[in-house]
Amino acid sequence: MAHPVAVAGFLVAILPLIATPGASLALLIQYVTEGGRRRALPVVLGTVTGLYVHAALAAAGLSALVMHSSVAFTAIRLTGAVYLIGLGLWTWHTATPAPRRRPRRRTDSVYAQAFLANVLNPKAAAIYLTLAPQFLTPHDPLPAQLLTLATAQALLLTLWLTAWTFLILRATRILQTPRFKRRAARATSAILIALGVRAAVA
Repeated sequence: MAHPVAVAGFLVAILPLIATPGASLALLIQYVTEGGRRRALPVVLGTVTGLYVHAALAAAGLSALVMHSSVAFTAIRLTGAVYLIGLGLWTWHTATPAPRRRPRRRTDSVYAQAFLANVLNPKAAAIYLTLAPQFLTPHDPLPAQLLTLATAQALLLTLWLTAWTFLILRATRILQTPRFKRRAARATSAILIALGVRAAVA
């Protein structure tokens, strides 16, 4: 288990990364706008699950292999970019009202979207290959330390997304109008596409 001081230092180091708007926040805004606070849970769970996947891969050394292989890293980066762009285009499409088409419920896919958006992000994996090792001690089991750091990050990220959820819900009357929902969905799609393009050209 990582030392409490190391955990605190790790949280301070990743706070700016968590506070930077990304795919998870974009998805949170979209789905909370559409369906209220109950839609926030699958976004949070999907994102947190992705964090544990990165931590597990780092512990197994698989992420290190990908990061040190330019071909493997490029493949993962482009896969994530294509997914984000595709998700953005799909979000834009579903935001466009169609005659005689009833809105489709996508509750079951929210978790998968948030999970894939995180797990296919090589920058998220890089946290556990470049940043996390600075807070590990070689004489203690590395898997346990990485699990502790991942759990701390998951809790911090959950608090951050929860705070955003309540902030969004504060403006319920505005957010629940069909016009704003369409604009929010299109803004979300634009963010996802931009993130995908940035990941592709990075």
